[in-house]
Amino acid sequence: MVKLPFVSGQLVLAFGLALTALAAVHAEELSIRLKEAGVTSIKETRFHDFAELDFDLPGEKGVDCKIVSPKTPAPGSPWVWRARFWDHEPDFDTALLKHGYHLVYCSVVELWGSPPAVGRWNKFHALAQKIGLGPKPVLEGMSRGGAIIFNWAKMNPKKVTAIYGDNPLLDLRAFPTSTPEARASRQQCLEYYGITEADLPNFKGSPIDGLEALAAAKVPVFLVLGAKDDVVPITQHADVLEARYKALGGSVRRWVKPDAGHHPHGLHPVDPLVEAVLAVAK
Repeated sequence: MVKLPFVSGQLVLAFGLALTALAAVHAEELSIRLKEAGVTSIKETRFHDFAELDFDLPGEKGVDCKIVSPKTPAPGSPWVWRARFWDHEPDFDTALLKHGYHLVYCSVVELWGSPPAVGRWNKFHALAQKIGLGPKPVLEGMSRGGAIIFNWAKMNPKKVTAIYGDNPLLDLRAFPTSTPEARASRQQCLEYYGITEADLPNFKGSPIDGLEALAAAKVPVFLVLGAKDDVVPITQHADVLEARYKALGGSVRRWVKPDAGHHPHGLHPVDPLVEAVLAVAK
């Protein structure tokens, strides 16, 4: 039997402290670059065991942005761009952080993936390039976050590594109407798109529409779905997108949780999803 060398607890602790120190240096460098790019106020905090920087998008006061740094950034500074519900079911996020990815957020709350949301994300992507993040993030969207990740990707197909949608809202015509709150949200959504209920039957601006450029760019799509989702049912959203995307030559891989509804989000364990995303990112 080969004996492995003994590693003392002190050595392990020292190594961990060294990684933490390196992460702090990297976060400090990012903070300097953000200020050089026009960010005026930055708050340092923590996301689980990782350094987080919070700030407003330059020129848009009150638009919350976040960048979480990995302890050891991977070559090329890759990143995951989370669309919505920060820190909800974070297993995918923390796993990618451990693989050297940054985790990034730019608020488009209640903009429903509309043109104003896409425009805001364009501004943030330009900022991300100024501070040295990679050119092609992995996009992550849960529920209504699915609208912005697909609509932004369709407008920027060469700037996306992969898309992960989790019970995503993908067809405005099938926007939920089961509660007064849902109906109010639907109306708000239509207003941001500049359309009315009468326009919906012929509307071609939902995330499931206009997928040609995205498919041509060979952007892989990963879906995590609850079979019993009655908020954004698979048959009205994910199934439609998958059929259209595959018909255009696009790649879709899905994981369906047979006993899950709209909640909980996430894949448990998350390893198969993480491995699939890392494989296409090579």
